[in-house]
Amino acid sequence: MATTACFIIVSRNEIPIYEAEVGSAAKREDASQLHQFILHAALDIVQDLAWTTSAMFLKAIDRNDDGIKSFFQEVHELYIKILLNPLYLPGSRITSSHFDTKVRALARKYL
Repeated sequence: MATTACFIIVSRNEIPIYEAEVGSAAKREDASQLHQFILHAALDIVQDLAWTTSAMFLKAIDRNDDGIKSFFQEVHELYIKILLNPLYLPGSRITSSHFDTKVRALARKYL
């Protein structure tokens, strides 16, 4: 079965700084707009939850918990390496081809 996933890193200002579409499904013409819509809908849900509780943890992610957890941990390590780069301005788009290649490899491995 052909599947696709969209992985987006969002800055504090709710601006996407990295986007990757991974999977084996054919790309849709309106995929970019659809991903933006889903992203903002998800951010709205998280923001609403943040107002209702003082301790919010996004713990229940998916049924494939171990793979997704490993994916996020390794991408987080890659992101920290980007942040430690003195030439990177936090909040700006991540344009590193090395970062993109690694994220896509991790997605193939874990998702």
